Amino acid sequence: MSLGAEILASGPLARAEGLGHGPSGIVIPEQTELATGRFILLHDPEGSDVWNGTFRIVTYIRAELEPDMGNDELVGSVAWTWLVEALQEHHAGYSNAGGTATRILSESYGTLAGRGDAIDIELRASWTPDSADVQEHLEAWSDMVCTFAGLPPLPEGVTPLPRARRS
Repeated sequence: MSLGAEILASGPLARAEGLGHGPSGIVIPEQTELATGRFILLHDPEGSDVWNGTFRIVTYIRAELEPDMGNDELVGSVAWTWLVEALQEHHAGYSNAGGTATRILSESYGTLAGRGDAIDIELRASWTPDSADVQEHLEAWSDMVCTFAGLPPLPEGVTPLPRARRS
């Protein structure tokens, strides 16, 4: 089983361009990707000595960082801490956790020079859940993606209101 998530922020409105005919008159919100993630649940009914169990969770999360945070050499440790704290907060029992955190500096040149530099953080991690019930692990992963996107967690007992759809 695998799931994916993207956290997007809507920015200022942009006018869609027609195919070589100038502005089309359609106004759409520009969206910026704040974070993206994947959650993969692996199962081997015979178990694995490496996993120390019959299930394994593998995750990947990526987000763009502010330059001051991205240049901090401890940001990889912070990313790993977000994972451990999310699992603990959701009481998601696990063992055999491992992973890597990678900072990526992207510099743009030529026709792409207007983009500016960007620093991304990527976390690739895996762990063995203590049981086949992985709901707490999925909830923890969801919180991790939001944390990478810079969204604050909701306080205990607060339920978000659903967004009203406009037609």
